[in-house]
Amino acid sequence: MALTTSAEAPLPVGRVSRLIGGWIDRLGAVWVEGQITQLSRRPGAGMVFMTLRDPSHDVSVSVTCYRQVFDAVADVVSEGARVVVHAKPEWYAPRGQLSLRAAEVRPVGVGELLARLEQLRRSLAAEGLFAAELKRPLPFLPRLVGLVCGRASAAERDVLEVARRRWPAVRFEVRNVAVQGVHAVPQVVGAVKELDGLEEVDVIVVARGGGSVEDLLPFSDEQLVRAVAACRTPVVSAIGHEPDSPLLDLVADLRAATPTDAAKKVVPDVREELERVRGLRDRALRSVRGLLEREERGLAHALARPVMEHPRRMVEEREERVEALLARSRRVLGHLLDRADSELAHTRARVVALSPAATLERGYAVLQRPDGAVVRSPDEVGPGEELRARVADGEFAVRRADGGGVGPRP
Repeated sequence: MALTTSAEAPLPVGRVSRLIGGWIDRLGAVWVEGQITQLSRRPGAGMVFMTLRDPSHDVSVSVTCYRQVFDAVADVVSEGARVVVHAKPEWYAPRGQLSLRAAEVRPVGVGELLARLEQLRRSLAAEGLFAAELKRPLPFLPRLVGLVCGRASAAERDVLEVARRRWPAVRFEVRNVAVQGVHAVPQVVGAVKELDGLEEVDVIVVARGGGSVEDLLPFSDEQLVRAVAACRTPVVSAIGHEPDSPLLDLVADLRAATPTDAAKKVVPDVREELERVRGLRDRALRSVRGLLEREERGLAHALARPVMEHPRRMVEEREERVEALLARSRRVLGHLLDRADSELAHTRARVVALSPAATLERGYAVLQRPDGAVVRSPDEVGPGEELRARVADGEFAVRRADGGGVGPRP
């Protein structure tokens, strides 16, 4: 198809279609797996028309086969079934339409599906998507519960009725989706992502009733598992009944055995909580009463002590002791003062007796030079030198006589 074209020299549509057809005719046959979404078997027609869709992506392709090819599996294949076809790409030039011409159609057996699911489970587990440390706890009382379920399904009825019976004020944000078939995976993934984006939604419940392995395949789809693993909101898986275990159960933050069980685990029972509150209140009341009784007994025991019955006794005893110590200190101080007074009088008497004035009283005199120096020897006084003679009643001037004596000053 490496052609040279331009706006002035374009190719006709027919030739382009034939060229595409020629290129596709050179392609070989391939084995293709998918889910039948449309099946047309017109009576008397020699061809059967199907639409084969990838359950994990919004991609489909038309498949045609001869009636005898499809009749070999007509009893076990219908719309919604997974099949593997061996087909060759075919180009229908008049309409410019690509399809697959199937030479063989094989239904995908349950054993093969389970083997593929086990392989996918191991691959996702190796990535850590099922790790226990990634599980988030559910809120005690969610503000808003997101519910993903089938329209008017028993699962929706069970969750809503049981939850509202347990906690009448609970609010739900419901997203009705296809829970089986070719549209289940994209719708469930879209609903989960939408609810995860709502700020008020505190927990998301994905619920579905029981079913066959084929019916529950959408809840083991890799795209859904990864979408739940990426959620910031805790997710509860309530798919099928106890024996059913799709991969959604492993990646969800909590697995509920049934939709009814999910409702019980998402919201508390108001009666149980009221009973628990009453029990805690009674327990607290008993604890407070016990504490008060212990304190009252301790207070009564404290009041029964002598110091509390006669609180002034200790003060009175201390008062008597203080008065005794005060009297004793006064006596001791008096004795000390008397002794000091006696010693002072004795010392004064001695001082008086030994003082120069007492000596003068006995008739002695003290000679002093004009500068006040006391004369102790005659040699200290020169002839005619004037001195002062100090006696008991006063003083007078004297002069040394020629004979070495001291006489009054003329």
